[in-house]
Amino acid sequence: MGIPVREIKGIGEKTEKLLARLEIETVDQLVHHYPRCYTTYPEPIAISDIKTGQRCSVEAEISSPIHLKTVRKLKLCTGLIADVSGQLFVRWFNMPYLRNTLKQGERWIFTGTPIYKDGRLMFEQPEYCKKEKYIQLMETFQPIYPLTTGLSNKTVQKAQAAAFEMYREEEYLPESVRKYYDLEPVDKALKEVHFPTGTEHLMEAKKRIIFDEFFRFFSALELVKDREEQALNHYIIPMEEPVKRFIESLPYPLTGAQKKVLSEIRQDFSGTMAMNRLLQGDVGSGKTIVAMTAMYAAVLSGYQAALMAPTEVLAQQHYQNFRNLLSPLGISIALLTGSTKGREKREIKEKCASGEIQILIGTHAVIQDDVLFDNLAFIVTDEQHRFGVKQRDAFMKKGRDPHVLVMSATPIPRTLGIILYRDLDVSIMNEMPASRLPIKNSVVGTSYRPAAWEFIRKQVALGHQAYVICPMIEESEKMDLENVEEYARMLSQALPPSITVAALNGHMRSAEKNEIMERFSKNEIQVLVSTTVVEVGVDVPNATVMVIENAERFGLAQLHQLRGRVGRGKAQSYCVFISGSEKEEAMERLSIIGHSNDGFEIANEDLKLRGPGEFFGVKQSGTMNFALGDIYSNADILKMASESVDYLKKEGYNFQKLHQYSLEKNLNFAKNI
Repeated sequence: MGIPVREIKGIGEKTEKLLARLEIETVDQLVHHYPRCYTTYPEPIAISDIKTGQRCSVEAEISSPIHLKTVRKLKLCTGLIADVSGQLFVRWFNMPYLRNTLKQGERWIFTGTPIYKDGRLMFEQPEYCKKEKYIQLMETFQPIYPLTTGLSNKTVQKAQAAAFEMYREEEYLPESVRKYYDLEPVDKALKEVHFPTGTEHLMEAKKRIIFDEFFRFFSALELVKDREEQALNHYIIPMEEPVKRFIESLPYPLTGAQKKVLSEIRQDFSGTMAMNRLLQGDVGSGKTIVAMTAMYAAVLSGYQAALMAPTEVLAQQHYQNFRNLLSPLGISIALLTGSTKGREKREIKEKCASGEIQILIGTHAVIQDDVLFDNLAFIVTDEQHRFGVKQRDAFMKKGRDPHVLVMSATPIPRTLGIILYRDLDVSIMNEMPASRLPIKNSVVGTSYRPAAWEFIRKQVALGHQAYVICPMIEESEKMDLENVEEYARMLSQALPPSITVAALNGHMRSAEKNEIMERFSKNEIQVLVSTTVVEVGVDVPNATVMVIENAERFGLAQLHQLRGRVGRGKAQSYCVFISGSEKEEAMERLSIIGHSNDGFEIANEDLKLRGPGEFFGVKQSGTMNFALGDIYSNADILKMASESVDYLKKEGYNFQKLHQYSLEKNLNFAKNI
């Protein structure tokens, strides 16, 4: 497994446990824990020139004592700083020692992102240092690492420095390939990523590390294909007259895209090899009814089918939809989740093992060891990227090489899809049902917020509901829990008492989240203030408004996913993107999603917009969970890696030469896709 991190100089038991939370247990894992962004130190400006949302530095005098008080278990240090142009309020969380460190009358340089809050401009959690040190910092890039509560960035930086005294990355790539693509040696690149010496050097280092991530992924796909040949089709499933009658009985006609995908599934069901298909469809394009039709066909052929969803609320929703359409046809359907009561759970397992239950729908509860099937021929995984590798493998092992359909609503440009899913059959649904009204979009600044709240009030008065999405806030800024709760309180005060507002965030227990979503789906809650945990959630046709705060913090694909929570009913729906940035490029980027409801078009535009210049910002999460690589902004490097693997395979290259840790990690990753 490699050298334990405990052997690194300066790492004790406490730090070891904190690193373990980030899945860092070895030196190898630590040095591959890359910075999420880099901090630069700009020329200090006057307090009167600062703008909200734009990181800056000011040289100022501490003009008041630093006060320490406790609020809701938080220790707050507050004070005022000033220069000849004005004053600025400063505040730090859980840093009580600053009361003695920062003295009234001293001059320091403070660096941070100013915000407007409680009626005044302020720095929250700013960095501070003396002028002499700041001049040195202006020449450097300071890496900022992904952290966990209790682990500081400074601790990780020190651990990285100590780790490189005992670690060297082995070069695995032939020199011919490195020269052809102008790639840095891997050990040099790895050090540069952690200890940058300049913009150009860092760009070159990142190019090599990102190439490595993509190369390891593609080479792992080759090993998976070598080791796991596609299984033979043990379950011939015809989709004939009863299936046609079912389709004709639906309360709406299928789109051309839905019919095309069903035709592809029909061919898979009757082919010589088991189906292994990805169904990629835009939000609201009707993937579920396609999966339901195929599962109905499997049951008519005497087999069982199962569907696994990422949340209890979504599993419950699928269950109700399946019951409404298939139970009248005599199909036995059951729901199994973590909340299913003991006696009912035992009965479901018994009936599933005997074959009495023909379709089982549930969460990860369906893959527990004691859940057995009599003749499982077809499995469907909804929102496939939400599950881990082991969970999907366990699902497949519930049957003897069953047909597999994985569904995803994340749009990927076709050019990238061909590269990324070259080992899968891919179906794309890019057509919306004719009954769906296009969502009306609006991209605005923060001054529009009161008008957005008033619009929510009017929509609720008409009997509708609304979402408000707040971004996940970095720990150094403020915990997202407080952010969402505070916003919900403000909104409750601004709206009439008859409107129920609730908050939802990722820190809540699953049962609590499920309860809130169920109340929202029943219209017991009219306005739901949430983080992105609703990105994949319950279908609430009555929700007609979504307001997304600080929309510039999100990737366009994620904004599109979030927007897909509304527009699911017959009423006109609306999405308001509120930008907290005054930068022209932020509004220009958001205008793309403001003018289009087509996820694939948005993904392609995003690909054109996002380039290497984004190296120094917070990385937007892509579809694949690469540490540094992004399939959109690094599409050129993705293509290089794919070509390299194809070339080296022809040359007889032994992909086992990759480090065992990385190989195992990426083999699992490849299976994940």
